[in-house]
Amino acid sequence: MRIEVHAYSGYKANEHPQRFRLGERWFEVEEVSDRWYGPDHVYFKVRATDGNHYVLRLEQATAQWSL
Repeated sequence: MRIEVHAYSGYKANEHPQRFRLGERWFEVEEVSDRWYGPDHVYFKVRATDGNHYVLRLEQATAQWSL
C-alpha cells in the first residue's frame, strides 16, 4: 500500500520517517525501533502516536514509500 511520508533529510535524503498518512489521518513517528536494508529498499519499523507499530518501506530508486 503506497503512503505519503514526511521524512527527515539531514546528511542524506529520506534519512528516517517523521510522520505518515494512512487515508486522511496523519500519524507522528514516536520511535524508529529498527531499520534494515534490502537490495533496493530501506525498511523502518516505527511506533506511531496511536501506539501501533508499522513497517514502512522506502524504494530508493523512486523515493516511493509503502506500508
